Amino acid sequence: MTSDILIVGSGAAGLTAALNLADRFKVTVLAKGALNEGSTAWAQGGIAAVLEPGDTFENHVEDTMVAGAGLNDRAIVEMVVEGAPAAIERLTHLGVPFETEGNALHLTREGGHSHRRIVHVADATGWAVQEALQKAAEAHPNITLVPDQIAIDLATGRHEERYSGSGNVWGVYAVDRKTERVALYTARATILATGGAGRTYLFSTAPRGATGDGIAMAWRAGARVSNMEMMQFHPTCLYNLEVKNFLITEAVRGEGGRLINPSTGKRFMTYYDPARMELAPRDIVARAIDAEIKR
Repeated sequence: MTSDILIVGSGAAGLTAALNLADRFKVTVLAKGALNEGSTAWAQGGIAAVLEPGDTFENHVEDTMVAGAGLNDRAIVEMVVEGAPAAIERLTHLGVPFETEGNALHLTREGGHSHRRIVHVADATGWAVQEALQKAAEAHPNITLVPDQIAIDLATGRHEERYSGSGNVWGVYAVDRKTERVALYTARATILATGGAGRTYLFSTAPRGATGDGIAMAWRAGARVSNMEMMQFHPTCLYNLEVKNFLITEAVRGEGGRLINPSTGKRFMTYYDPARMELAPRDIVARAIDAEIKR
């Protein structure tokens, strides 16, 4: 199969890219499993945007820089923050039923934020976003959605060009999960929207498909890969050996939920971040929980 644009990944990133490009190009989107099996549909809490009176882009940028220990690319942070309200508006136009309060969107709060910024659909925001984007993509005549395709490698130029920076990418090789045969998908441009690698760890709340395939494919093709050590662990999940564990949304802490060590009965974030407590950034809360478990 050939097309103008090939996108590997059918989550929010992949489908948004497809919808943005489809008015000008023929777009093919490959999904590793079902179209809605990626991380997007699993997201619970919501999406951050400056919508509250008194909040500013500058506040949101600074909160993000602090949460990232100053390692963030500020230009990208500013671009994302300033584009967030328009993104929320577009999702609303596509049919995402964000919660409202009166005539305004209902905003909750999550860790690292100094203001209420989180728009949400109950506690299943990701599912609603995935559903709306997928419905729009399915209705677009220039978008072809192909599920059950496990992308295994990029189709590139000569192997010796791997480190030269002059190699080309012609598409991807993918295994069809139903036929178990390898197919070549070609395109003028290939976009990797394959998500992260959370499932490479023993314990994870990420979907099973989050195994870093796209990152590895890009590296093998000669792309520079950076910041791989920056792996975020969501601090809270329900752990039970008898049932499948699941993530507990950060919005629970945003609405006043407290972290208590059952062995001591004490609220322990006071020892790790007394100013922000349970609303500290995820890395701080995750390390605090880890330290308490190891006591």
